[in-house]
Amino acid sequence: MSGFLPISRTDMEQRGWDALDFIFVSGDAYVDHPSFGPAIICRLLEKHGYRVGIIAQPDWRSTTDFARLGKPRLGFLVSSGNMDSLLNKFTAAKKTRHADAYSPGGQAGCRPERAVIVYCNCLRQLWKDVPLIIGGIEASLRRLAHYDYWSNCVRRSILADSQADLLIYGMGERQILEIAADLHQGLPVSDIQDVKGTCYKVPDFDYVWDYEKLPSFAEVTKSKNLFAEAFKIEYLEQDPIRGRKLVQQTDGFCVVQNSPAMPLSEAEMDEVYDLPYERMWHPCYDEAGGVPAIREVQFSLVSHRGCFGGCNFCAIISHQGRIIQHRSHASILREASLLTHMKEFKGYIHDVGGPTANFRRTSCDMQLQRGTCRGKSCLSPVPCRSLIADHSDYLSLLRELRALPGVKRVFIRSGIRFDYLLLAKDDFLRELCKYHISGQLKIAPEHVSQRVTTIMGKSAKNIYLEFAERFRRMNEKLGKKQYLVPYFMSSHPGAHLQDAVELAEFIRDLGYRPEQVQDFIPTPGTLATCIYYSGIHPLTGEKVYTATSYEEKRMQRALMQYWEPCNHAIVSKALHLAHRTDLIGYDRKCLVKPLNSGGKRLRAESAGRTGKSKRNKSVKEKV
Repeated sequence: MSGFLPISRTDMEQRGWDALDFIFVSGDAYVDHPSFGPAIICRLLEKHGYRVGIIAQPDWRSTTDFARLGKPRLGFLVSSGNMDSLLNKFTAAKKTRHADAYSPGGQAGCRPERAVIVYCNCLRQLWKDVPLIIGGIEASLRRLAHYDYWSNCVRRSILADSQADLLIYGMGERQILEIAADLHQGLPVSDIQDVKGTCYKVPDFDYVWDYEKLPSFAEVTKSKNLFAEAFKIEYLEQDPIRGRKLVQQTDGFCVVQNSPAMPLSEAEMDEVYDLPYERMWHPCYDEAGGVPAIREVQFSLVSHRGCFGGCNFCAIISHQGRIIQHRSHASILREASLLTHMKEFKGYIHDVGGPTANFRRTSCDMQLQRGTCRGKSCLSPVPCRSLIADHSDYLSLLRELRALPGVKRVFIRSGIRFDYLLLAKDDFLRELCKYHISGQLKIAPEHVSQRVTTIMGKSAKNIYLEFAERFRRMNEKLGKKQYLVPYFMSSHPGAHLQDAVELAEFIRDLGYRPEQVQDFIPTPGTLATCIYYSGIHPLTGEKVYTATSYEEKRMQRALMQYWEPCNHAIVSKALHLAHRTDLIGYDRKCLVKPLNSGGKRLRAESAGRTGKSKRNKSVKEKV
């Protein structure tokens, strides 16, 4: 019998099952690995005695696939998968992506747009009375009225459009076990209203008590000021300890958001990651070449969840929260030992971390008693006085992993917060450079303009330069040639053309030529998206400029790759608009050469200025 969960009636019959308790409908191909949300939820339910099956990437053009496993005893669980289905399909320029790493063979087009809504509506056609419970990143970040970049409008809660009964937001393990127990005991799904980390619908405000009232859906669609006010309330209550219940009038009913679920304990985290995953895609995808997304995580280890970094373009705070939840060393070492016995394992653990690799402890010791600070960031614009910068536990874990038989190297590839690293008084930088980098360290300063980094919630340029210098000196001391690969973002709220030019000059001075550039994408649930749509910083009330036109976004993006011939004309235009024509010419500090009347580059008149540039075209920043 296959160790995978059932995906067909044949699989059910092999187990002697005539019906399932839960059926999970997912927009991703079925990969039984703890980096894939559907696998975690299904394995956890299985561990607690429930019969669970999976319908992965059903054909939504009819209801046939949705009936494949029959009618579940307790309910359907629906998710778009590891990504929002619209972000999965479209780029920042709203162009269709040509591949989908979460589909067999990387093939695009295996899931519909707004997958959660489409799947739920198909299920409702088949069964009117079966509980529908939605979750995952798409449902989690669209739980209340939200701005949708791809339709350029404010949409109501996904609970309304999907016809679902319950919405689980956040990671979901604690919530699904509570809901499953209630359903198993015969409680109607309409009566399950006390589970933290869930949303549900009620007829009106008389059905709720002890809550904070949000501006209604009708109000936030008409007023950007009220949209920002609603987001501010949601953002400030995003805490499992001090957060309040929120209620929003939406058409003829109210959407209720209970406060976030409590963080998982170390024992609960261990339970989640010690489950018997197959750690591979289902064999039915072998002919297609498998599911590409597993390659990045197959030999990586999740050590913790949550992030207190406070990046305002990131949805982690709305999904995993700011409070760090970690696994025990024993659990991580058990998983690492499993990897060493896999046939494809070559001795290299590719990553050990979480959303931010070097955040393995809570930012301060008070969070688990009183919650996170309301409206304050741990690191930006300056570090909190209560912040405890300490890598000792992480260092101990890395040393234990390096000592495991069969492990040759342990790398860190997930994000490092270099501002946090600089605050610590330990040996983390030395051990990072000595043992855990394979020539390059990817970090994310994101921008260098003070105006932009402040709105981003990132540290200032001088902090990055200080880290780069310390990184250079440490590698010199160790006799290593290693490089920083910084990531930068264009068109973030607050970024004017002048800021984009400042970033281009910084890139020029580094001798850095990024092959790929990230343009800001306004995804639901982030503070930066609220600013993008409303033009208002919701926490301060200040008006913030944002590049929203295709032309200016294109200019800001092109400035980060000013040397590309295809960008020459648009960069020249941007420099004229920014009143920086001093950067057009033949001097080594210039970004582009002049154009002739036909829009083509002029050749330098002197022989000493002709020929191709010999500047470093590497994606590495030499330090």
